[in-house]
Amino acid sequence: MEFNKVTPEIIEQLKAIAPGRAFAGSEINEDYAHDEMRFYGTKLPDVVVEATSAEEISAILKLANENNIPVIPRGAGTGLAGGAVAKYGGIMVSTVRMNKIKSYDLGNLTVVVEPGVLLNDLAEDAAKQGLMYPPDPGEKFATLGGNVSTNAGGMRAVKYGSTRDYVRAMQVVLPTGEIVRFGSNVTKTSSGYSFINLICGSEGTLGFITELTLSLIPMPKEFVSLIVPFEDLESCIATVPQIFLNKFEPQALEFMGRDIVEMSEKYLEKENFPKVIDGVEAGAYLLMTFDGNDRDQLDAICEQISEVLFENGALDVFVADTPDKRRDAWAARSQFLESIQAATDELDECDVVVPRDKIAEYFNWVLTLQDKYKVTIRGFGHAGDGNLHIYACKEGDMSLEEFTEKAHDVMQEMYAKAVEMGGEISGEHGIGHSKVGFLEEAAGEKKMELMQGIKKVFDPNNILNPGKVCEKFD
Repeated sequence: MEFNKVTPEIIEQLKAIAPGRAFAGSEINEDYAHDEMRFYGTKLPDVVVEATSAEEISAILKLANENNIPVIPRGAGTGLAGGAVAKYGGIMVSTVRMNKIKSYDLGNLTVVVEPGVLLNDLAEDAAKQGLMYPPDPGEKFATLGGNVSTNAGGMRAVKYGSTRDYVRAMQVVLPTGEIVRFGSNVTKTSSGYSFINLICGSEGTLGFITELTLSLIPMPKEFVSLIVPFEDLESCIATVPQIFLNKFEPQALEFMGRDIVEMSEKYLEKENFPKVIDGVEAGAYLLMTFDGNDRDQLDAICEQISEVLFENGALDVFVADTPDKRRDAWAARSQFLESIQAATDELDECDVVVPRDKIAEYFNWVLTLQDKYKVTIRGFGHAGDGNLHIYACKEGDMSLEEFTEKAHDVMQEMYAKAVEMGGEISGEHGIGHSKVGFLEEAAGEKKMELMQGIKKVFDPNNILNPGKVCEKFD
């Protein structure tokens, strides 16, 4: 795909559109060259514009569309699939200054926000209103625009669903510059095609989100977390279906092996997970949270689910029923990625999703790839929804070139196996540019053609975040 270069004249026009907020050349911060996964390559855009309104973004897109210049939407840069990397240079439009929580509608339990609002900031502000924004992706300092663009899931998805389920309406600037509004502040609709569901998860390839109307729920009054050790991963994961068959509804339900727990605790310099119970070594853990409005109700749930857990091989059930205990229980889980990154020179990652009852079978199969390819594999995941985070890690004196080849082969096998088991390529991180080839193999020619056709309708000149999700030009 050929694009035109950003000329000095276009830079001046961008500076006129966003006075004092358009940066070129040496003025651009190196952070804009990559997201959290530098492994997928780095590339600085030609210009970065920190926009403040839909009107500015409209003017930028009109200018870019007329001159055949790519535009890359950018939130906090916390993505893990290369979705916000300027593969072809061009204009990167940052939403860092579009960070206002604009208004609450308590009658309809919604909030209107700009796309640059951080997940953490909305969570804290909503709590002051006695409300909760249910989506809870692991990166709390990602932007809400980025969360919607990747349809981020998170740990509460098992009970409350993913980000898509909480988007009522949005304002979007199309690649040709028109400002449109999709959806409305109603709880249901059957009014033609769902544009909201097209934009959610499209990773900035169809339109530029400039405002969101999001659903909220009343904040539950009580919470309790459980740390549940098992002797091995098989018995740990096999227990998960029993939790749902017995009609329990955890807010979050995570699984993890002992190795990743110890890595994280070492990284945090604090231990919270029991390692030996009555002389038996714990090999894996479930970590879960329940919420409700009554302490007695949660106490009863803890007692009832403990019976189910013990019947299915739990070594013990440790209850964290105060804010400090819950924070400590979840501290290790929240640092899994950071601890893996700290322990390896380089890594590649995936976030496949498989049916819940296939988690143990799939994960144990994945571990056999370690010997086959001589790479270290680390993993953990959302036991409640089958979304696994798996990392191939470079170890020892292996060259980066050799690791890159091996990691690609590992990923190819993992994705193929996940699809064979009825799963999908990504549960919440998205495709970006790094996973397009894998999606192509999994989805097949016809589905890729349909996605490319949708892209063409929204973006006739293919200027908006090109080379991502469904398009390969290299």
